[in-house]
Amino acid sequence: MYKSRIKGIGHYVPERVITNEYLSTIMDTNNDWIVERTGIHERRWFVPGKDTVTSMSKAAAEMAIQRSGLDTKEIDFIVFATITADYFLPGNGVLLQRELGLNGIGALDIRNACSGFIYALSIADQYIKTGMYKNILVVGAEIQSSALDKSDEGRSSAVIFADGAGAAVLSRAEEGHQGILSTHLHADGAHAEELYCIGPSSSKEVRISPELIESGEFFLKMNGNAVFKHAVVRFAEVIQEALDANGKSKEEIDLLVPHQANLRISNYIQQKLGLPDEKVYNNIQRLGNTTAATIPIALSEAFEKGLLKEGDLVCLAAFGSGFTWASALLHW
Repeated sequence: MYKSRIKGIGHYVPERVITNEYLSTIMDTNNDWIVERTGIHERRWFVPGKDTVTSMSKAAAEMAIQRSGLDTKEIDFIVFATITADYFLPGNGVLLQRELGLNGIGALDIRNACSGFIYALSIADQYIKTGMYKNILVVGAEIQSSALDKSDEGRSSAVIFADGAGAAVLSRAEEGHQGILSTHLHADGAHAEELYCIGPSSSKEVRISPELIESGEFFLKMNGNAVFKHAVVRFAEVIQEALDANGKSKEEIDLLVPHQANLRISNYIQQKLGLPDEKVYNNIQRLGNTTAATIPIALSEAFEKGLLKEGDLVCLAAFGSGFTWASALLHW
């Protein structure tokens, strides 16, 4: 059985910066309230007419492929994680495939929200382990801002979510490279309605109607307290699960890259694990929560800053809508 490794990483964030001060002009909020509850100072929202999920993911993918040292034509499969696809159908994988000129290769879309990138990474890992594929493009990309309720009623979630894309090239590891050690995936649908967006829904007699618009069911809904309480427990559990599965200790982690859900959650997990600041990468302060894109964007930034060295032990962990949660332990 083969091993897989991340051979290249890339990201794209829109140029439009949305500050807390700007949000305070369109809803009843302020900088101190947002920073205290989320840690976010600013985030990026897409530029209409310029940015799409497809265009952002293409930019991130091209960066990842270039850094991998591969030719684009060597990519033989795509796994695309998003809950905000450009079209209701088809999925975004085929749209990215078309943009990259990779017609004929398979493209798989998954909808696992904040855990989406790790789920996608795990799927790609299994394909490479079995020898089915050699180089897989794994993508997480979202445009969340167009689905946010930017009124006073929706401010608790509107100040958190943002837009962006990240991509990784997962390739068959060279002889002697340990690559991805394990991935761990979990879900609990009992809490699905704590963080969800119900409309448009295929189970309605008419998917889009004046009644749907009036109801606001197309806006993201989040029970922040419930999400926080479950997240701090599941994050710690799934990180420890990955360490235990590989006989590793928390002290051996060189870099923890958590999903950027809330800085308070990341800080709690860091404290619980006893990790110093230099071993945890956070960028939510500047980029907000980009759902499936947070981990690959953070990995790409960490790579650019020289924080990832060959052989480093890296832990990825995520929690989000579903509820779903996941982790991956790998050598860079």
